[in-house]
Amino acid sequence: MSIGQLTITGRIKNYLSLIKFSHTVFALPFAFIGFTLAVAYEQKTFQWLLLVKMLLCMVFARSAAMSFNRYLDRRFDAMNPRTAKREIPAGIITPGNALLFTIINSILFVGTTWFINPLCFYLSFVALFIILFYSYTKRITALCHIVLGIGLSLSPIGAYLAVTNYFSILPLLFSFSVLTWVSGFDIIYALQDEEFDKGQQLHSIPAALGPARALAVSVILHLLSASFVIAAGILGQFNWLYWVGALFYISMLTYQHLLVKPNDLSKVNIAFANTNGIASVVFAACTILSLLL
Repeated sequence: MSIGQLTITGRIKNYLSLIKFSHTVFALPFAFIGFTLAVAYEQKTFQWLLLVKMLLCMVFARSAAMSFNRYLDRRFDAMNPRTAKREIPAGIITPGNALLFTIINSILFVGTTWFINPLCFYLSFVALFIILFYSYTKRITALCHIVLGIGLSLSPIGAYLAVTNYFSILPLLFSFSVLTWVSGFDIIYALQDEEFDKGQQLHSIPAALGPARALAVSVILHLLSASFVIAAGILGQFNWLYWVGALFYISMLTYQHLLVKPNDLSKVNIAFANTNGIASVVFAACTILSLLL
């Protein structure tokens, strides 16, 4: 492999790290649920090209959102010991290149929706506003976790709309489950920066309420998420495979709250990444199988 190839490979790795590509595992499985729900439950024609377009939209939208967040937060990231080694404060990727990456992915996202259907195209501007606006919310409100949840909750309903071109209550229940699930685990993740956020006058539930009350809010949100999953199962009349996945999902929500205590944050990363990633993939797999079998 030549030096040029190594450089290109290294740059790709840097940008994948910038956008935390591995965290796609949170929302992407729910997009597959929305897509399969439209095809199997609504009996729409399966199209490989449409599936590829949906996946591209997910990649472009998430890449735009994450790179913009890193661009906007670069000053705070440089001051926070936990985030100081991120690509922009470490000088690996320049702020200008990160912003350019955001613009390119935003254009590609909107452009791809144009080739899906008119409804997705028109709603793409709303979706783009939400996912980019999230990066400003820590400066103005402790409800920033909810805005993040709303952004990721667009994945199941967006994938559903790509196939059907109309709304329905069932995919919305999955979107509500994502909204409350993501908001809840983002509060847990934000516990690590409670003192830093207070010092920089940034807003978050932990900074506003303290660790114990913040965890209580997270529990309430995850109870709501479990409720939406149960409601979707009842409304959709899914088979036993769905309920196996739902039970596993709810167990993982419970487990992460057993890992993190107000006075012990040593297992936050395990609760945030591992537990939620596994919960999403297993639940989606069970749901999709229940729809196809």
